[in-house]
Amino acid sequence: MSTRTQHQPPPKATVVEQHGVEPIPDPERSARPLDLFRLTFGGANTIATVVLGSFPILFGLSFAHGLMATLLGLFLGAVVLAPMALFGPRNGTSNSVSSSAHLGVHGRVVGSFLSLLTALAFFSISVWSSGDVLVGGANRAVGLPQNDATLALAYGLFAVLVLIVCIYGFRFMLLVNKIAVIAATLLFLVGIAAFAGDFDAGYAGAFGSGAEAFGEPGFWAAFVGSALIVMSNPISFGAFLGDWARYIPRGTPGRSSMAAVFLAQIATLVPFAFGLVTMTIIATREPEIFAAGAYASGLLAIAPGWYFGPVALIALIGGMSTGTTALYGTGLDFSSVFPRFSRVQSTVLIGIFAIGVIFVGRFVFDVVSSISVFAVLIVSCTVPWMMVMMIGWYVRRGWYDSDSLQVFNRRQRGGRYWFAHGWNWRGLAAWLVSATIGLTFVNLPGQFVGPLASLVPGGVDISIPLGMGLGALLYLGLLFAFPEPRDAYGPEGPRLVPTGPPSNIPVISVEDRPEPAAAPVG
Repeated sequence: MSTRTQHQPPPKATVVEQHGVEPIPDPERSARPLDLFRLTFGGANTIATVVLGSFPILFGLSFAHGLMATLLGLFLGAVVLAPMALFGPRNGTSNSVSSSAHLGVHGRVVGSFLSLLTALAFFSISVWSSGDVLVGGANRAVGLPQNDATLALAYGLFAVLVLIVCIYGFRFMLLVNKIAVIAATLLFLVGIAAFAGDFDAGYAGAFGSGAEAFGEPGFWAAFVGSALIVMSNPISFGAFLGDWARYIPRGTPGRSSMAAVFLAQIATLVPFAFGLVTMTIIATREPEIFAAGAYASGLLAIAPGWYFGPVALIALIGGMSTGTTALYGTGLDFSSVFPRFSRVQSTVLIGIFAIGVIFVGRFVFDVVSSISVFAVLIVSCTVPWMMVMMIGWYVRRGWYDSDSLQVFNRRQRGGRYWFAHGWNWRGLAAWLVSATIGLTFVNLPGQFVGPLASLVPGGVDISIPLGMGLGALLYLGLLFAFPEPRDAYGPEGPRLVPTGPPSNIPVISVEDRPEPAAAPVG
């Protein structure tokens, strides 16, 4: 008799998703790695990624060296991100819930906190950049006034549309990204015709385009900094992959999910290259705008009139894609931290809060210019968390106990991942120490320079690779020095590391805890 799971047909995109972070039942796991590719690529195939692609030129690199830095950062980021696609299909839940196995039942809130900050940062970047381009394009095309009122209208339109998609949930978001992936890519490729005549592949930048640039003061700081900014884009998806991959059948080969994520990030070379190419033209034709670092204004200044429409569509489609991929997972995760709220209620609350951040950040405190720095700092903190997760997967042989992962969400106590009152100090210490040290080496001149950044010759920013290396070494070292309980591992035991005695802590509901004895009367 066949034991193959019979999958139910997926619900319509217009049916509101009811699932929270409880494991997705096997019959309802009808997504494919291709769907994961679409969501991951769609979330990055946007104007926000184009802006990141312009940074190598803004830092003074030539087109050739900027392309090298982009390819390096994109490849490394895709390699680091890909293993994070393994947890969703295996556990049927979000990556932050899966992190309970390595940070503890309570320690998993670290992942929730990081995903919230990442979502707010990239949701804001997406809405601001897309809104600016949309209004600017409409101003050039039909004379729409470009002021705070029209910008506020554009921001509000983007934010509300994104929130509506996220309320409907996974299937609606997948539908949006199926369209967005094709449409945005075609519109970017149309840009070849728009800018081919002005593009000069020999653009030299501030350091020159040949090997002589390698010896120029500041070149390596600019090159490494550019590569790390590009690398931060794939890494920013680390906390969210499980939100989408949980609908992939449990038996799907891990290499298929990893390949989908890796190829999706490699495909973002399209928007990265668009930003790189157009920024060289801005630097040549509009030096004042280039000096101000105003990419959106520069793009509209150099674009031919017939391309304003495609630019506006890219802004609209891309803003929707990035916004939904950022906001959906945070609403989902919020419902696990506060189980009294359903996924829909949590999404509405987080969405309203995020919209408030967008308007206050733009029109009250004007933090638009510093939000990119904030995003880099968050990514520096996320990388060590990802390393703890990956090392944990390796030593656990990919084995997890679903009921023990859900203890926090079900308001229970105990289980395999209870460790010390719900905290696994090994994983937490590795993350906290690595993230803290990494932040001290961040070097973004004129924006944020960590207290130890000056120790690195040439002003090179080593925060992300340092955080990665320290996170992996510290967690492995702590697993050897202070072995985890045997029952935290599966039937085959651990890979590479030793174990301690089993903890044998039963899972109990908070309501089942014994009441204190009543005081005697009389």
